[in-house]
Amino acid sequence: MSRDSLTLVAGLLVAVHIAAASIQASEWSPGPSSQWSPGSFLQGTGAQQRAPDGVPVSATGDPQYSTFSLCAIDPDTGQSGAAVTTRVPFVGRAVPHVRAGVGAVCTQASTRVENGREGLDLLAKGIAPREALDQLLKADAQRESRQVGIINMKGETAAHTGKSNGAWAGSKQGLNYTVQANIMVGPDVVDAVAASFESTQGTSMPLAERMILALEAGQAKGGDKRWGSLQSAAIKIADPKNPGRGGDYIALAIEVGEHAEPVGEMKRIYYTTARRLGYRAFSRVEGPDVLELKRMLHALGYWKPELATFPEGQGAPAGLNRYDDETIAAVDKFRTDKSLNYQGNPPGLVDTRFIDALRAAYFAKKKGT
Repeated sequence: MSRDSLTLVAGLLVAVHIAAASIQASEWSPGPSSQWSPGSFLQGTGAQQRAPDGVPVSATGDPQYSTFSLCAIDPDTGQSGAAVTTRVPFVGRAVPHVRAGVGAVCTQASTRVENGREGLDLLAKGIAPREALDQLLKADAQRESRQVGIINMKGETAAHTGKSNGAWAGSKQGLNYTVQANIMVGPDVVDAVAASFESTQGTSMPLAERMILALEAGQAKGGDKRWGSLQSAAIKIADPKNPGRGGDYIALAIEVGEHAEPVGEMKRIYYTTARRLGYRAFSRVEGPDVLELKRMLHALGYWKPELATFPEGQGAPAGLNRYDDETIAAVDKFRTDKSLNYQGNPPGLVDTRFIDALRAAYFAKKKGT
Protein backbone atom coordinates (compact mmCIF):
# COMPACT_ATOMS: atom_id res chain seq x y z
CA MET A 1 0.00 0.00 0.00
CA SER A 2 1.34 3.45 -0.94
CA ARG A 3 2.11 6.16 1.61
CA ASP A 4 -0.83 8.24 0.28
CA SER A 5 -3.17 5.27 0.78
CA LEU A 6 -1.97 4.72 4.33
CA THR A 7 -2.52 8.41 5.09
CA LEU A 8 -6.06 8.23 3.70
CA VAL A 9 -6.91 5.14 5.78
CA ALA A 10 -5.51 6.75 8.92
CA GLY A 11 -7.55 9.88 8.30
CA LEU A 12 -10.73 7.86 7.87
CA LEU A 13 -10.09 5.97 11.11
CA VAL A 14 -9.60 9.23 13.00
CA ALA A 15 -12.79 10.64 11.51
CA VAL A 16 -14.77 7.55 12.50
CA HIS A 17 -13.35 7.73 16.04
CA ILE A 18 -14.29 11.40 16.36
CA ALA A 19 -17.78 10.75 15.03
CA ALA A 20 -18.30 7.91 17.48
CA ALA A 21 -17.07 10.06 20.34
CA SER A 22 -19.46 12.84 19.27
CA ILE A 23 -22.39 10.43 19.26
CA GLN A 24 -21.44 9.15 22.70
CA ALA A 25 -21.07 12.70 24.02
CA SER A 26 -24.50 13.64 22.66
CA GLU A 27 -26.04 10.70 24.52
CA TRP A 28 -24.50 11.93 27.79
CA SER A 29 -25.36 15.63 27.33
CA PRO A 30 -29.13 16.20 27.09
CA GLY A 31 -30.16 19.64 25.93
CA PRO A 32 -31.90 22.22 28.12
CA SER A 33 -35.31 21.04 26.97
CA SER A 34 -34.69 17.40 27.81
CA GLN A 35 -36.99 15.86 30.42
CA TRP A 36 -35.73 13.24 32.87
CA SER A 37 -37.36 9.84 32.83
CA PRO A 38 -36.33 6.58 34.48
CA GLY A 39 -33.41 5.22 32.53
CA SER A 40 -32.68 8.47 30.64
CA PHE A 41 -29.26 8.78 32.34
CA LEU A 42 -28.27 5.13 31.93
CA GLN A 43 -25.50 3.56 29.89
CA GLY A 44 -25.98 0.37 27.93
CA THR A 45 -28.96 -1.43 26.51
CA GLY A 46 -31.00 -4.46 27.46
CA ALA A 47 -31.27 -5.80 30.99
CA GLN A 48 -27.87 -4.55 32.20
CA GLN A 49 -27.80 -0.77 32.40
CA ARG A 50 -25.47 1.38 34.48
CA ALA A 51 -25.59 4.83 35.98
CA PRO A 52 -22.70 7.23 35.26
CA ASP A 53 -20.92 6.07 38.45
CA GLY A 54 -20.88 2.48 37.18
CA VAL A 55 -23.65 1.13 39.42
CA PRO A 56 -26.09 -1.30 37.73
CA VAL A 57 -29.57 0.22 37.54
CA SER A 58 -32.95 -1.27 36.67
CA ALA A 59 -35.18 0.14 33.95
CA THR A 60 -37.17 1.94 36.67
CA GLY A 61 -34.02 3.65 37.99
CA ASP A 62 -33.40 1.54 41.10
CA PRO A 63 -29.69 0.91 41.82
CA GLN A 64 -28.88 -2.79 42.06
CA TYR A 65 -26.87 -3.28 45.25
CA SER A 66 -26.83 -7.03 45.67
CA THR A 67 -24.69 -7.39 48.74
CA PHE A 68 -24.36 -8.47 52.34
CA SER A 69 -24.81 -6.05 55.19
CA LEU A 70 -25.02 -5.80 58.96
CA CYS A 71 -27.23 -3.57 61.11
CA ALA A 72 -26.33 -3.50 64.80
CA ILE A 73 -26.46 -1.55 68.04
CA ASP A 74 -24.36 -1.30 71.18
CA PRO A 75 -26.72 -0.74 74.13
CA ASP A 76 -23.81 0.18 76.41
CA THR A 77 -22.70 3.14 74.28
CA GLY A 78 -26.02 3.95 72.61
CA GLN A 79 -24.42 3.64 69.17
CA SER A 80 -26.14 2.22 66.10
CA GLY A 81 -24.33 1.06 62.99
CA ALA A 82 -24.75 -0.14 59.41
CA ALA A 83 -21.95 -1.81 57.46
CA VAL A 84 -21.95 -3.30 53.98
CA THR A 85 -19.77 -4.63 51.17
CA THR A 86 -20.58 -5.64 47.61
CA ARG A 87 -19.15 -6.19 44.15
CA VAL A 88 -20.61 -2.91 42.92
CA PRO A 89 -18.94 0.51 43.37
CA PHE A 90 -20.07 3.23 45.80
CA VAL A 91 -22.28 1.11 48.04
CA GLY A 92 -22.15 3.74 50.79
CA ARG A 93 -24.29 6.08 48.72
CA ALA A 94 -27.40 3.93 48.96
CA VAL A 95 -27.42 0.97 51.36
CA PRO A 96 -26.42 1.97 54.95
CA HIS A 97 -28.56 4.37 56.98
CA VAL A 98 -28.21 5.25 60.68
CA ARG A 99 -29.69 7.79 63.07
CA ALA A 100 -28.53 8.53 66.60
CA GLY A 101 -30.87 7.20 69.26
CA VAL A 102 -33.08 5.58 66.62
CA GLY A 103 -31.38 2.63 64.95
CA ALA A 104 -30.11 1.46 61.57
CA VAL A 105 -31.46 0.33 58.21
CA CYS A 106 -29.81 -1.38 55.24
CA THR A 107 -31.75 -1.30 51.99
CA GLN A 108 -30.34 -3.41 49.16
CA ALA A 109 -30.89 -5.83 46.23
CA SER A 110 -33.10 -3.76 43.90
CA THR A 111 -32.51 -0.82 46.18
CA ARG A 112 -35.17 1.67 47.08
CA VAL A 113 -32.88 4.16 48.78
CA GLU A 114 -35.81 5.98 50.40
CA ASN A 115 -36.44 2.92 52.57
CA GLY A 116 -33.47 3.99 54.66
CA ARG A 117 -34.76 7.42 55.63
CA GLU A 118 -38.39 6.37 55.79
CA GLY A 119 -37.57 3.31 57.89
CA LEU A 120 -35.68 5.45 60.40
CA ASP A 121 -38.57 7.93 60.48
CA LEU A 122 -40.92 5.10 61.45
CA LEU A 123 -38.54 3.83 64.14
CA ALA A 124 -38.26 7.38 65.51
CA LYS A 125 -42.05 7.36 66.00
CA GLY A 126 -41.73 4.28 68.18
CA ILE A 127 -42.96 1.83 65.54
CA ALA A 128 -41.37 -1.61 65.94
CA PRO A 129 -39.05 -2.84 63.14
CA ARG A 130 -41.46 -5.55 61.88
CA GLU A 131 -44.36 -3.15 61.58
CA ALA A 132 -42.11 -0.48 60.09
CA LEU A 133 -40.89 -2.94 57.46
CA ASP A 134 -44.46 -3.97 56.64
CA GLN A 135 -45.42 -0.34 56.14
CA LEU A 136 -42.44 0.25 53.84
CA LEU A 137 -43.29 -2.71 51.64
CA LYS A 138 -47.09 -2.94 51.63
CA ALA A 139 -47.59 -0.64 48.62
CA ASP A 140 -44.30 -1.48 46.89
CA ALA A 141 -44.92 -3.25 43.59
CA GLN A 142 -41.23 -4.25 43.54
CA ARG A 143 -41.18 -5.71 47.06
CA GLU A 144 -40.13 -9.16 45.85
CA SER A 145 -36.95 -7.64 44.41
CA ARG A 146 -36.08 -5.82 47.65
CA GLN A 147 -34.01 -6.79 50.65
CA VAL A 148 -34.11 -4.71 53.84
CA GLY A 149 -32.78 -5.10 57.37
CA ILE A 150 -33.85 -2.93 60.33
CA ILE A 151 -32.86 -2.63 63.99
CA ASN A 152 -34.03 -0.23 66.70
CA MET A 153 -32.27 0.82 69.90
CA LYS A 154 -34.04 -1.91 71.86
CA GLY A 155 -32.24 -4.49 69.74
CA GLU A 156 -35.49 -5.48 68.02
CA THR A 157 -34.93 -6.50 64.40
CA ALA A 158 -36.73 -7.33 61.19
CA ALA A 159 -35.59 -8.34 57.72
CA HIS A 160 -37.23 -8.91 54.36
CA THR A 161 -35.80 -10.94 51.48
CA GLY A 162 -37.96 -10.83 48.36
CA LYS A 163 -38.54 -13.96 46.32
CA SER A 164 -36.78 -12.42 43.32
CA ASN A 165 -33.48 -11.92 45.15
CA GLY A 166 -30.60 -13.80 43.52
CA ALA A 167 -29.42 -16.99 45.23
CA TRP A 168 -28.06 -17.42 47.79
CA ALA A 169 -30.26 -14.95 49.64
CA GLY A 170 -31.43 -14.76 53.23
CA SER A 171 -30.87 -13.21 56.64
CA LYS A 172 -30.05 -14.03 60.24
CA GLN A 173 -30.83 -12.21 63.45
CA GLY A 174 -29.27 -12.39 66.90
CA LEU A 175 -28.58 -10.30 69.98
CA ASN A 176 -28.46 -6.67 68.83
CA TYR A 177 -27.91 -7.39 65.12
CA THR A 178 -29.42 -8.45 61.82
CA VAL A 179 -27.38 -9.57 58.82
CA GLN A 180 -28.89 -9.88 55.34
CA ALA A 181 -27.42 -11.00 52.02
CA ASN A 182 -28.21 -11.85 48.43
CA ILE A 183 -26.23 -13.25 45.48
CA MET A 184 -23.86 -14.90 47.95
CA VAL A 185 -21.68 -17.95 47.41
CA GLY A 186 -23.83 -19.60 50.09
CA PRO A 187 -25.32 -19.32 53.60
CA ASP A 188 -21.84 -19.67 55.10
CA VAL A 189 -21.34 -15.94 54.48
CA VAL A 190 -24.22 -14.88 56.73
CA ASP A 191 -23.28 -17.52 59.31
CA ALA A 192 -19.70 -16.22 59.44
CA VAL A 193 -20.82 -12.60 59.87
CA ALA A 194 -23.18 -13.59 62.67
CA ALA A 195 -20.62 -15.81 64.42
CA SER A 196 -17.96 -13.11 64.34
CA PHE A 197 -20.27 -10.42 65.68
CA GLU A 198 -21.55 -12.67 68.45
CA SER A 199 -18.01 -13.67 69.43
CA THR A 200 -17.09 -10.05 70.28
CA GLN A 201 -20.17 -9.43 72.44
CA GLY A 202 -19.13 -8.24 75.90
CA THR A 203 -15.49 -7.61 74.98
CA SER A 204 -15.77 -3.79 75.17
CA MET A 205 -14.57 -3.69 71.55
CA PRO A 206 -16.00 -0.63 69.73
CA LEU A 207 -19.10 -1.30 67.65
CA ALA A 208 -17.38 -0.16 64.45
CA GLU A 209 -14.54 -2.61 64.93
CA ARG A 210 -16.92 -5.48 65.71
CA MET A 211 -18.88 -4.77 62.54
CA ILE A 212 -15.82 -4.46 60.30
CA LEU A 213 -14.41 -7.73 61.62
CA ALA A 214 -17.78 -9.39 61.03
CA LEU A 215 -17.83 -8.25 57.40
CA GLU A 216 -14.26 -9.46 57.06
CA ALA A 217 -15.34 -12.91 58.25
CA GLY A 218 -18.13 -13.02 55.68
CA GLN A 219 -15.82 -11.86 52.92
CA ALA A 220 -13.36 -14.61 53.85
CA LYS A 221 -16.09 -17.16 53.08
CA GLY A 222 -16.42 -15.81 49.55
CA GLY A 223 -19.03 -13.08 50.01
CA ASP A 224 -20.75 -11.82 46.88
CA LYS A 225 -20.32 -14.50 44.20
CA ARG A 226 -19.85 -12.08 41.28
CA TRP A 227 -16.08 -12.47 41.18
CA GLY A 228 -14.20 -10.06 38.93
CA SER A 229 -16.57 -7.13 39.42
CA LEU A 230 -15.77 -3.75 40.96
CA GLN A 231 -16.05 -3.80 44.74
CA SER A 232 -16.84 -1.35 47.53
CA ALA A 233 -17.57 -1.20 51.27
CA ALA A 234 -18.94 1.29 53.76
CA ILE A 235 -19.76 1.73 57.43
CA LYS A 236 -21.71 4.39 59.34
CA ILE A 237 -21.94 4.71 63.12
CA ALA A 238 -24.40 7.08 64.85
CA ASP A 239 -23.78 8.19 68.42
CA PRO A 240 -26.11 10.44 70.48
CA LYS A 241 -23.10 11.53 72.54
CA ASN A 242 -21.10 12.68 69.51
CA PRO A 243 -22.49 15.66 67.54
CA GLY A 244 -20.51 14.62 64.48
CA ARG A 245 -20.41 17.19 61.69
CA GLY A 246 -23.02 19.90 61.70
CA GLY A 247 -25.08 18.09 64.33
CA ASP A 248 -25.65 14.92 62.29
CA TYR A 249 -24.43 12.74 65.20
CA ILE A 250 -22.54 10.50 62.79
CA ALA A 251 -19.48 9.45 64.78
CA LEU A 252 -17.90 7.48 61.93
CA ALA A 253 -18.46 7.27 58.19
CA ILE A 254 -16.04 5.37 55.98
CA GLU A 255 -16.71 4.65 52.33
CA VAL A 256 -14.33 2.71 50.13
CA GLY A 257 -15.85 3.57 46.75
CA GLU A 258 -13.86 0.99 44.80
CA HIS A 259 -11.02 -1.28 45.85
CA ALA A 260 -9.77 -4.79 45.12
CA GLU A 261 -10.06 -5.58 48.86
CA PRO A 262 -12.67 -3.10 50.09
CA VAL A 263 -13.27 -4.59 53.54
CA GLY A 264 -9.55 -4.85 54.20
CA GLU A 265 -9.11 -1.25 53.09
CA MET A 266 -11.99 -0.11 55.29
CA LYS A 267 -10.37 -1.91 58.22
CA ARG A 268 -7.02 -0.24 57.46
CA ILE A 269 -8.63 3.20 57.31
CA TYR A 270 -10.46 2.60 60.58
CA TYR A 271 -7.41 1.37 62.49
CA THR A 272 -5.17 4.09 61.06
CA THR A 273 -7.44 7.07 61.63
CA ALA A 274 -8.45 5.84 65.10
CA ARG A 275 -4.76 5.15 65.90
CA ARG A 276 -5.75 1.71 67.14
CA LEU A 277 -3.07 -0.74 68.22
CA GLY A 278 -2.04 -2.70 65.16
CA TYR A 279 -2.27 0.07 62.58
CA ARG A 280 1.53 0.29 62.52
CA ALA A 281 4.60 -1.61 63.62
CA PHE A 282 6.92 0.20 66.01
CA SER A 283 9.93 -0.38 68.20
CA ARG A 284 12.63 1.57 70.01
CA VAL A 285 14.40 3.74 67.43
CA GLU A 286 18.11 3.12 67.23
CA GLY A 287 20.76 2.70 64.56
CA PRO A 288 23.64 4.34 62.70
CA ASP A 289 21.36 7.13 61.42
CA VAL A 290 20.66 8.15 65.03
CA LEU A 291 24.40 8.12 65.68
CA GLU A 292 24.93 10.38 62.68
CA LEU A 293 22.18 12.69 63.93
CA LYS A 294 23.89 13.02 67.33
CA ARG A 295 27.28 13.60 65.73
CA MET A 296 25.92 16.51 63.65
CA LEU A 297 23.98 18.00 66.56
CA HIS A 298 27.09 17.78 68.75
CA ALA A 299 29.23 19.54 66.19
CA LEU A 300 26.71 22.37 66.07
CA GLY A 301 26.49 22.64 69.85
CA TYR A 302 23.03 21.14 70.37
CA TRP A 303 23.80 17.69 71.77
CA LYS A 304 26.06 17.42 74.85
CA PRO A 305 27.97 20.63 74.08
CA GLU A 306 30.05 20.07 77.23
CA LEU A 307 31.89 17.23 75.47
CA ALA A 308 35.04 18.42 73.69
CA THR A 309 34.84 15.57 71.18
CA PHE A 310 32.08 13.26 70.03
CA PRO A 311 32.36 9.90 71.86
CA GLU A 312 33.00 7.07 69.41
CA GLY A 313 34.76 3.77 69.30
CA GLN A 314 35.40 1.55 72.31
CA GLY A 315 34.95 4.41 74.77
CA ALA A 316 31.48 5.28 73.53
CA PRO A 317 28.69 4.95 76.13
CA ALA A 318 26.02 2.26 75.78
CA GLY A 319 22.94 3.41 73.88
CA LEU A 320 24.75 6.08 71.89
CA ASN A 321 22.86 4.99 68.77
CA ARG A 322 19.46 5.29 70.54
CA TYR A 323 16.98 8.12 69.93
CA ASP A 324 16.46 9.26 73.52
CA ASP A 325 14.83 12.21 75.29
CA GLU A 326 18.07 14.22 75.35
CA THR A 327 18.40 13.92 71.57
CA ILE A 328 14.73 14.82 71.07
CA ALA A 329 15.33 18.00 73.09
CA ALA A 330 18.37 18.83 70.93
CA VAL A 331 16.32 18.31 67.75
CA ASP A 332 13.55 20.56 69.04
CA LYS A 333 16.05 23.30 69.96
CA PHE A 334 17.59 23.17 66.48
CA ARG A 335 14.13 23.33 64.87
CA THR A 336 13.28 26.39 66.98
CA ASP A 337 16.53 28.19 66.13
CA LYS A 338 16.07 27.50 62.41
CA SER A 339 12.36 28.47 62.39
CA LEU A 340 11.32 24.94 61.47
CA ASN A 341 8.50 24.61 64.01
CA TYR A 342 5.01 24.36 62.59
CA GLN A 343 1.68 23.80 64.28
CA GLY A 344 1.06 20.10 64.75
CA ASN A 345 4.71 19.00 64.67
CA PRO A 346 5.32 16.20 67.19
CA PRO A 347 8.31 16.43 69.55
CA GLY A 348 11.62 15.36 68.04
CA LEU A 349 10.39 15.41 64.44
CA VAL A 350 13.23 14.47 62.09
CA ASP A 351 11.80 15.03 58.61
CA THR A 352 13.24 16.03 55.25
CA ARG A 353 13.05 19.75 56.05
CA PHE A 354 14.95 19.23 59.29
CA ILE A 355 17.59 16.96 57.73
CA ASP A 356 18.25 19.40 54.89
CA ALA A 357 18.76 22.27 57.34
CA LEU A 358 20.93 20.17 59.67
CA ARG A 359 23.16 18.89 56.89
CA ALA A 360 23.57 22.39 55.43
CA ALA A 361 24.58 23.83 58.82
CA TYR A 362 26.87 20.89 59.65
CA PHE A 363 28.77 20.87 56.37
CA ALA A 364 29.06 24.67 56.36
CA LYS A 365 30.68 24.46 59.79
CA LYS A 366 33.00 21.68 58.67
CA LYS A 367 34.00 23.63 55.60
CA GLY A 368 34.67 26.70 57.73
CA THR A 369 36.95 24.78 60.04
